[in-house]
Amino acid sequence: MPKSPEKYAALENAVNRLASEAMLATVGRDDGLVPAYSLVGELCELCADHPVLHAPVKALLTELEKSLDTAQPFTKALLGTLRSTVEWLGPAIDAVRGDTAVAPCPGFENAAPTTNAVAAAGPAKSEKTDVLMAFELEENQELLTEFHAEVVDHLQQIEAALLQLDQQPDDPEALNSIFRSFHTIKGNAGFLGLVPMHTLAHEVESLLDLARTNKLRLTSVIITEILRSRDTLHALTQQVGHALEKGKLPTEIIPVSHLIHAVKRLAVADGAHAAAPAPAPAEAAAPAPVEEAPEEVPAPVVPQAAPPTPVVTPAVVAAAPIPAETPEHAPAAAVAPVAGNAGPKNGGTEKQAAGGQTVRVNTEKLDSLMDVVGELVIVQSQIMESARSLGMDGSPLHRNVAQLTRITKELQHTAMALRMIPIKPTFQKMERLARDLARSCVKKVVFSTDGDETELDRTVVEEIADPLVHMVRNAMDHGLEPAEERVAAGKPEAGTVHLSAYHQGSNIVIELRDDGRGINPEKILKKAREKGIIAPNASLSREETFNLIFAPGFSTAEKVTAVSGRGVGMDVVKRNIEKLRGKIEIESEVGKGSIFKVKLPLTMAIIDGLVVRVGQDRFILPTTSVQMALRPAEETISTIQGTGEVMELRGRIMPLHRLHRRFNIPADSEKPWEGIVVIIEHSGRTSALLVDEMISKQEVVIKNLGALMQGLPGVAGGAILGDGNIALILDPGSILQAA
Repeated sequence: MPKSPEKYAALENAVNRLASEAMLATVGRDDGLVPAYSLVGELCELCADHPVLHAPVKALLTELEKSLDTAQPFTKALLGTLRSTVEWLGPAIDAVRGDTAVAPCPGFENAAPTTNAVAAAGPAKSEKTDVLMAFELEENQELLTEFHAEVVDHLQQIEAALLQLDQQPDDPEALNSIFRSFHTIKGNAGFLGLVPMHTLAHEVESLLDLARTNKLRLTSVIITEILRSRDTLHALTQQVGHALEKGKLPTEIIPVSHLIHAVKRLAVADGAHAAAPAPAPAEAAAPAPVEEAPEEVPAPVVPQAAPPTPVVTPAVVAAAPIPAETPEHAPAAAVAPVAGNAGPKNGGTEKQAAGGQTVRVNTEKLDSLMDVVGELVIVQSQIMESARSLGMDGSPLHRNVAQLTRITKELQHTAMALRMIPIKPTFQKMERLARDLARSCVKKVVFSTDGDETELDRTVVEEIADPLVHMVRNAMDHGLEPAEERVAAGKPEAGTVHLSAYHQGSNIVIELRDDGRGINPEKILKKAREKGIIAPNASLSREETFNLIFAPGFSTAEKVTAVSGRGVGMDVVKRNIEKLRGKIEIESEVGKGSIFKVKLPLTMAIIDGLVVRVGQDRFILPTTSVQMALRPAEETISTIQGTGEVMELRGRIMPLHRLHRRFNIPADSEKPWEGIVVIIEHSGRTSALLVDEMISKQEVVIKNLGALMQGLPGVAGGAILGDGNIALILDPGSILQAA
């Protein structure tokens, strides 16, 4: 087995997921039997070229297969074997990684060698469905590009509709839309010679056809396996995308045989209990006749309406029981006790029937258009300044410039709208994540969303996904109590997690609310003092105390779980949100729950700014960080030894920072009461910034400063003002940190 970190991470993640199934399984019941079989099959594929791991896992797979063949539930012996094998696998994988001897697996002492010599037994034979994806890249590049874009849309719709079916199993529209999507993927994959995709989609389509004809009832177990198949199809689709991007065929085999086996067994086992007689296994695996497109002649790949760009998927910490790259790849848990109203009402598959057609546009072209529009806005501002300086109010030139201003504004707003995409796909991924985590944390959760049609800048949507993953994971693991603890506290057994998005002024607010145990400020302070994050005698406000959870390495968890507790995650949340020029606020009450509010700009290309002057230089402060501006009275300014200058405002003492000292430039006002003080707030900290004058409030187009000035502390970018001068856009967070 290649000693790659990715390989070991995949093994460990599969073992973690199998451990969850083994923990929840019960003697005398078959709940979790199919997911366990599927996961053990996945492990078999992953360790196929290492006999010391493969032999016991293969033996366990055979035992599970016997139970499924005879429709028997978990026996005490089988469950014991499953659990002991899971316990053995963790140390065994570590031993393989360290190239040391592996202890025999309990119950399978004679089933595997005790050394790591691969040559002793040779690699296991792969299933014929587990083959390398081979296709004609150059000849079919255009078709493959359209196929990739179309499948991304279909897989997104499939996930939304499956989550809807998880709540409403009898929704025929959602079921039919999933069937049509799998049928389309199957036909087009077969046409392009993508064997693993074609085979897997074909088997799932056959399973869904049984449900459509009332020969099989959809259960949470079946939905979970279809979600797992959908995730594998997504991974295979990404292979196509990478091949198109790099011009090279894939080199990695993504196993599908274990999923095919699981789907086939579900078709037989669950069909046998349905109201109508189940077909024979051979029938169940055969493709059903479909009206949409004849099987003999696959329909050509035709682009369909879709969001302008796929959303970057959120990353999940590697130790979680779902895989470490993303929830897009994460095989779902078997029976997640999650309910909610986040799914689209009609299975999430309706194309927007707007009166017109959509067209796919490369995002680089959109970015280029935005840059050109930004330049036009700057030139328009300069022309207006020139016209103003000529003093020609009421003249034809003045009227023409005013008309140019109106057209430019309209063009600017249209260009911005092209970059806007709904946050719905990201919310959908959070619902899927919550479903999986509920199983991992063994909790009952009602997850719901609101405002998922809210549109944000494409960059904001891509970047917010990762922080949301950490926030949802913390709400599920730390925030919500176990069922027995909730009942004892007089709460409903099922906890609630609600994710919403809404407009607030010129910002978008994404709010995550739970009704869990809340955040205990005393516990946070105690932990922060123990870790040396704050001084033993430090006195913090409630808001500053809550913000300690964003410190790197900080965690109040009593023990590390598979989901969280390592002190990583929330610092990533804060860092990514600040990178988006946003901020996060926390409201919490012990025993009642917590609310996390993320405030983000509508777009990353344009900023509302307050233009200030210091000496001969101008600076721009983001208005989202500005609370007020005033000329202070002399008696409100004082100096505290060891702290520096401070200012008193309405009973609050805050530090005073002189902007001219920060950038080492001359200023007109050495005495604060002769200048203007701008009150800025960041991460719960309020400070006063001394400037000479406030010029104006205006929208400015953000410009990068280039590699030479990239990462300059206190500076977020630059902007060209209407008079042609360049002003630096300040970053309040790094200014205060540097000060």
